[in-house]
This record gives sequence, structure tokens and C-alpha cells, in this order.
Amino acid sequence: QVQLVESGGASVQAGGSLRLPCAASGLTLSSYAVGWFPLPPGKEREFVVHISWNGGRILYADSVKGRFTISRDNAKNTVYLQMSGLKPEDTAAYYCAATKGSGSIYYEFYDYWGQGTQVTVSS
Repeated sequence: QVQLVESGGASVQAGGSLRLPCAASGLTLSSYAVGWFPLPPGKEREFVVHISWNGGRILYADSVKGRFTISRDNAKNTVYLQMSGLKPEDTAAYYCAATKGSGSIYYEFYDYWGQGTQVTVSS
């Protein structure tokens, strides 16, 4: 059974930092592209970043460039989203997702999803 589990969400002040792990079981995450797709309250799902299966290609949304960093720890079968310089508009439930191939900015292309972790940024 494939599972992706996000954690690390919290309520923080603007300017703060968080690190969100996306831990996988039932699949070898290093063989999959992984993306992060926040769902802000009352809005549509967004794209913030994806990383290809081998880490050779990373694409960030303009809104998070220079503030968010994605990385892999293959030994832990985990992908991390390091978030810094958080803004109130980053408030959302953050979901990680995995797919074969190089990844996509479109969430429809992803096959496996976590349950989400809530990030709330106050001003």
C-alpha cells in the first residue's frame, strides 16, 4: 500500500520558517518526481515546486523563488520542503504528490497524494 505522509505544518508569524517532510512508504520515492501543491482556504489548488526523480530538474513557482527549497533524502525515502520568509498568503494545506517521470506543474499528472499538513502564517 502506497502512502505519502506530510508533517511539520504549524502556525507561525510572518517571516518565520518551517520544514515539511513528505515521507513515503510502499514506493521508492527516488524513482518518482515529487511536487508540492498547497490548497489555500477558499481557493484552487496551487503549484509551488516540483523535483524530478533524480533531482536534476527543479522548478519553483515565482511566488516562492528564493524562499522555498525542495530536497531529497533517499536514505529516508523522504522529500523536504524548506520554507522561509513565510508570508500570510502562504497560508494553506500543503500536499505532496508523486508521479513517474520528470514531474509537472499540473497536479492532475500526479498519481499518489498525501493527506496534507496545515501551514498558517499570521501577520
